[in-house]
Amino acid sequence: MSDTKEFRNTLTRYLKARVPFISIRSPERSRVLDILREITKSLSNAPVYVHTLSQGTKELMSNRVTNEDRSVVGALDHANQQISQRQNLTFVLTESPDCEDDTPFARQLQDTVMLAAEHGGVVVIITTKPVWSQLQRLGMSLTLSAPTEDEMLEIIHEQIGAYRADYRIEWDDADEREAAAILAGVSRIEAENIVATLLANGSIVKDDLAELTQAKDRIFSDISGIERVQVRASEMNVGGLGGLKAWLDKERPLLTADLRERGIRPPRGVLLVGVPGCGKSLSAKAIAYNWKLPLYRLDLSTIHGQYLGQSEGRLKDALITADHVAPCVLWIDEIEKGLAGAQGAGDGGTSTRLVGQFLYWLQEARSRVFVVATANDVSRLPPELLRRGRFDELFFVDLPSPDERREIIGIYVNRGLRSELSATLMNELVEASEGFAGSDLESAVREVVKEAFLSGDSAVSDDLFRRSFHNVVPLSKTSPEQIESIRAWGRDRAVPASGQPIGGQGMQSRARRVVLT
Repeated sequence: MSDTKEFRNTLTRYLKARVPFISIRSPERSRVLDILREITKSLSNAPVYVHTLSQGTKELMSNRVTNEDRSVVGALDHANQQISQRQNLTFVLTESPDCEDDTPFARQLQDTVMLAAEHGGVVVIITTKPVWSQLQRLGMSLTLSAPTEDEMLEIIHEQIGAYRADYRIEWDDADEREAAAILAGVSRIEAENIVATLLANGSIVKDDLAELTQAKDRIFSDISGIERVQVRASEMNVGGLGGLKAWLDKERPLLTADLRERGIRPPRGVLLVGVPGCGKSLSAKAIAYNWKLPLYRLDLSTIHGQYLGQSEGRLKDALITADHVAPCVLWIDEIEKGLAGAQGAGDGGTSTRLVGQFLYWLQEARSRVFVVATANDVSRLPPELLRRGRFDELFFVDLPSPDERREIIGIYVNRGLRSELSATLMNELVEASEGFAGSDLESAVREVVKEAFLSGDSAVSDDLFRRSFHNVVPLSKTSPEQIESIRAWGRDRAVPASGQPIGGQGMQSRARRVVLT
């Protein structure tokens, strides 16, 4: 179900209709029981009993113990006895082991459900797993999703409203809505715990919005499927790529804004293609750092399994995890390798199904996950991936221009040597590095920094810089045909990430789209 109100109304109808079996998919047991209490108040002559492993079976409203046997099998025996003697009883099992398949417990539960059908009883189970099909066909199923943004906003109002008179609360309505957007995907109790932790400081300030993201990140840090990537601030200064940066600055406010009234979705992501070693992967890290969002990496190459359906299941789990940790940046490096085979490889159609599953999620999911996918070998990209509506924009990352090389060299020199080069030497290095990728520039400067560490800063000279740069042989010289092939593809299909024509000033690049600045 999409929200708590709809879930409550549907569950009420099922209980009034005395549907003999109701399975509720939710990890929030206490939230389900709270809703059941609200419903029970409105239902007459319909006692509800709840079994837990810690307390046995208790009457839901009075909290009176009716059976001290704490085992689930004992709870079923007690339910059988009571249902056979009385009408309109409802039993809720908060623990239901081995219900996914045809097991002895599932068959015992099936017998109890069939007995309930004869006496107007109802058996409800709260679970996070699927239910054996033969059992599920005896009743109905419901899913209680995590609180929506509107419900999360109410939770935040409840949590901090009582403290506004005594605490310094800097959040206004816009801040609370942004907080609700950040906390979307967590359970009610998790959200309450996070806000209570902020209140423990004695105040809630504007900067605490960043703390919400970190707190949510800690909740999901151990979930499998995607890998959490730590971003170091010292490495997040990216040179060049002015067109990409301008586009990102424009899109950032939309990621956590409430866009429902406008009927549009939050930004979905970008596909970065182009020359290897020119900063595509670094851009993913920089986006996460500048947007103050956690960065997760989805490695599609590890998704593939040896059994039928295993790959699709792994990808589904990974994407569900990404939805839960939103808002976040999801980095998919060299996406063409993970989706290779979609255009005809003999893998039994697995790659084709993975492409379809990923593209469906990319287009239809409404979670605030900003995808940054990178690709080097554009010839292996499935055509479906490039259609409008998948990614928000397709950027081409080219070899850096002279001005961009100047900026990149300055960044690496300042980072490693804590100094600046003379204008004359910088001009020489910019000219000598024609055709260098960003990784080539980093490699050349790194050799100088290594020498400074081994022999002292006094060993650094202009000649050392010149030798280091002259020793680098870039890809543009060893494989110029590959570079030109990549550029030719990008001229007709992508927006230049640098804001300059692809291939340099002398090359004509069709302006497919204009990046607003």
